Amino acid sequence: MSDRAGGADAEAAAELALLWEEHMRHEFETKDVEATLATMVDDAYVNHIPVMTGGAGMAELRQFYGAHFIPKMPPDLEVVPLSRTIGADQLVEELVLKFTHTVEIDWMLPGVAPTGRPVAVPLVAIVRFRDGKVAHEHIYWDQASVLVQLGLLDPALLPVAGADSARKALDPRLPANALIRRAQGG
Repeated sequence: MSDRAGGADAEAAAELALLWEEHMRHEFETKDVEATLATMVDDAYVNHIPVMTGGAGMAELRQFYGAHFIPKMPPDLEVVPLSRTIGADQLVEELVLKFTHTVEIDWMLPGVAPTGRPVAVPLVAIVRFRDGKVAHEHIYWDQASVLVQLGLLDPALLPVAGADSARKALDPRLPANALIRRAQGG
């Protein structure tokens, strides 16, 4: 009986993964607002925690995806998956976003004109599912590291890592504690 339950759990997890991949495909590849929304429940919400962008419900999400998210993607945006954990009704995905800031990205950098600078930032998406669709997304990234890479924060004055945080996420063998050593004068 445990094999059957385990098989059912694995099958359910695979279905959630496929749904999330379809959702992301429509966001980043087909760039189809209606197809993106079709993967979501009617009262879904998206919350980009660092800058509080997103929306709640189909009307707000249609406006957000159609005006602020999908058309505001840098053309060289690359999504590098790092890890994924799937539960009964939730998925947590860790990835690195890489792009050149050549367009206004108001969902991530409201009011910041394109700088032309490269950015690499770790990002975590916590996605809840209901009734076979996306119910909500909580998206987290280190905004200070993004602002350092764009030249808007001075890393010499603050304990922020910039692109090094993405490099460390991609390669955990890289040295740690550089900011501690810097603060201690060594």
